[in-house]
Amino acid sequence: MKISPIKTRKITLNESLEPILDQYIKTLKSGDIISITSKIVSVSQGRVVAKTSIPKYDLITQEADSILQTDNNPYDLYLTIKDNILISSAGIDESNGDGVYILYPENIQKVAHAAWQYLRAKHSIENLGIIITDSHTTPMRRGVTGITLGWCGFEPLYSYVNQPDIYGKPLRVTQINILDALATAAVFVMGEGGEQTPIAVISDAPKITFVNRSPTAEEEKRVVISMEEDLYAPLLLNAKWQNF
Repeated sequence: MKISPIKTRKITLNESLEPILDQYIKTLKSGDIISITSKIVSVSQGRVVAKTSIPKYDLITQEADSILQTDNNPYDLYLTIKDNILISSAGIDESNGDGVYILYPENIQKVAHAAWQYLRAKHSIENLGIIITDSHTTPMRRGVTGITLGWCGFEPLYSYVNQPDIYGKPLRVTQINILDALATAAVFVMGEGGEQTPIAVISDAPKITFVNRSPTAEEEKRVVISMEEDLYAPLLLNAKWQNF
């Protein structure tokens, strides 16, 4: 698998995403997957708020679906749930923003589908994937990895259920989350600081089943796991969530 980051100029507020993709993605081949950081999607949508206009906590409570009530908050970040994702501060980001908070994008699946449809037609290729990525944390692990917020063009999970392990025993529950595996690799290459590489092309990724349509509602649901089913259910269900 090869990941090629693409350096861009600074993306400005309310720029359309399609001309940006035109300017920086010159060639594609069938089987490529395009990673786009959610930050430039948010900026293109005008999803920014001046820091002087509202306290950050108030903005988080406006944007979050739920927020964890706690007295222990060493980094002034808040554990929230936004669009069925456990994420810091409702996805609100201060980095690489000039005096503004950058909010979580709107209609992420719609954005992914539009980019997929546009690039697939322009480059005359059948198999193409799109992922909209963000950085993410893992409980009890230092540092960030990546997560996919929206995608289009391929199956999101690779199942090992009923496939044999090396001793011939059938696996019962193991699935690979292709979306977040690709996002982690792409986010690592694109970077988190001043690299200015918000787009990457992933080539020759294994275990990908391409589809010529947008994800179905059922596929979107299959990526999400409820608190009750989650491995971390004892923590999540006993946390003091305030819902909005």
